[in-house]
Amino acid sequence: MLVLDGVDKTYPNGVHALQSFSARINLGEIVAVIGGSGCGKSTLLRAIAGLDRATAGTVALDGESVTAPHPKIGIIFQEARLLPWLSVADNIGFGLDGLPRSERHSRVAVALARVGLADKAKAWPRELSGGQAQRVAIARALVPQPEVILLDEPFSALDAFTRTDLQDHLLDLWADTRPTLILVTHDVEEAVALADRVLVMRPRPGRLFEEIRTDLPRPRDRSSASFEDVKRAVLHSLDLSLQRHRHQDDDLLNAGAGI
Repeated sequence: MLVLDGVDKTYPNGVHALQSFSARINLGEIVAVIGGSGCGKSTLLRAIAGLDRATAGTVALDGESVTAPHPKIGIIFQEARLLPWLSVADNIGFGLDGLPRSERHSRVAVALARVGLADKAKAWPRELSGGQAQRVAIARALVPQPEVILLDEPFSALDAFTRTDLQDHLLDLWADTRPTLILVTHDVEEAVALADRVLVMRPRPGRLFEEIRTDLPRPRDRSSASFEDVKRAVLHSLDLSLQRHRHQDDDLLNAGAGI
């Protein structure tokens, strides 16, 4: 289990990015984190990854505190971030150096087949489309079989058709070993299509505003009434979270005007 207990982050420049964020995320669960720009979503992900240490509070995986990059936690970024001097196959197998050569090759071959790129094993990253590169990034994150995978808006730079296709690929790959997925996204439909729970954040500083359970069977019918109901619930929660923030800004402006 991944436990976030009162995670707080204030940067050296004084920006208070996160305030007392707490959540318990079960093994195999898919959780989406959504909120307005500047609400601390990426900061939260970096704290979970151990890339950015929290100012206060704790991140713990299976009872072990996470304060640095952890072998049980993988991450997929918005950009594929493939190593240009390595082939596609070598990019996917980059984190498997500790395994016997035969097992490493077997895992990479299976991963390439699962993301539909078996014919691209010897290709260079520059020869791939954006969607293909992101498939490689997903395969690279999943091949070491981490317990938790963090996704920081991994499909936002892609066109709508490619984005939907990769969401389906991600779910297919997730079903093999069922790691915990934590997805940061701006896309409400993506959050509802993928997640078991949607955590709506309130900005400045970033706090948990509301948790919304999807409870929809997979594969999910994006045109169904129940899917639209959940989308409306998330959109309504987002609107309320941002309205509260706007009201606070108005109060500050009005107070300043009276000085």
